[in-house]
Amino acid sequence: VDESELLTVPDGWKEPAFTREDNPKGLLEESSFATLFPKYREAYLKECWPLVQKALGEHYVNAALDLIEGSMTVTTTKKTFDPYAIIRARDLIKLLARSVPFEQVFRILQDDVACDIIKIGSLVRKRETFIKRRARLLGPKGSTLKALELLTNCYIMVQGNTVSALGPFSGLKEVRKVVLDTMKNIHPIYNIKTLMIKRELAKDPELRTQSWERFLPKFKQKNLKKRKEPKKKNTKKEYTPFPPPQPESQIDKELASGEYFLKERQKKRKQMEEIKAKQADAVKRRQEERNKAFIPPKEKPVLKTKKASTEKKIDIEAIKEKVKNAKKKKLGALPAEEVKLKMAADEKKKKKK
Repeated sequence: VDESELLTVPDGWKEPAFTREDNPKGLLEESSFATLFPKYREAYLKECWPLVQKALGEHYVNAALDLIEGSMTVTTTKKTFDPYAIIRARDLIKLLARSVPFEQVFRILQDDVACDIIKIGSLVRKRETFIKRRARLLGPKGSTLKALELLTNCYIMVQGNTVSALGPFSGLKEVRKVVLDTMKNIHPIYNIKTLMIKRELAKDPELRTQSWERFLPKFKQKNLKKRKEPKKKNTKKEYTPFPPPQPESQIDKELASGEYFLKERQKKRKQMEEIKAKQADAVKRRQEERNKAFIPPKEKPVLKTKKASTEKKIDIEAIKEKVKNAKKKKLGALPAEEVKLKMAADEKKKKKK
């Protein structure tokens, strides 16, 4: 028989429920768990506590609510036969304290449902950064959280410094990974995209025994902002146990050049010569700057005008005819021929009269 056939679980198989026949004598010792709840949960817990007692009573577990101390306690009884019932009851009161509604909490009493409370308060140093990343987990109008719930089949509640998740074991593992990555500044959309691809791949029976690495996307983290390099770089010198050499004093310099042994007159004369040399250099530089104004600028070379091309000949006769026609015509007046005809017509009318 192949090993793959032995390891596979048939579809739709469920572990049989734990009954009294499995443990007819019950438990030897009484176990109890207690947890504190915040003040703002007091009103809600008062309302739903009868439902909590009824749900735990089916598993023979007692539940007590202490409003003075602000705590919830669950204990086993002599009739309790399931040893894991008290652990589920402990998770139930923990989730109630973390603002999870009772409509979701009572599902923890089922065999195929578990819970996970992820602490995110200490993962980020700055409070402002923590609030931004927690809001990123929720998404705009809770859309990111809703997508994560649909992909993992888990109920997720973000409250304060913790994230409470309720659902199957495989889904809880994915939720924890996404939440921790989000707090490490990895956007949840990348993990959601990976989960969507995995969900589609799981439908194909041929890919069950194959690796899915080739189908999953690989996102590389890019640092868009490059760190500016300082203008002055401080380079560390090599360490030497010996101190640096002592700088030479003025007397040592004079001894090396021989000035120390000169007389006062000779020293003054030398100083005067150095001053005069400096002055002469300064005068020379000033004179050069003044002479720059008298240097004529360089003239641009004269460009030769091109001769007019005689290829296109002008028709002078055509221009003369246009001028004659323009003289005959007056602006706003009729041409000479039309005027003569009009005058002749007027004369005929007069003769008829």
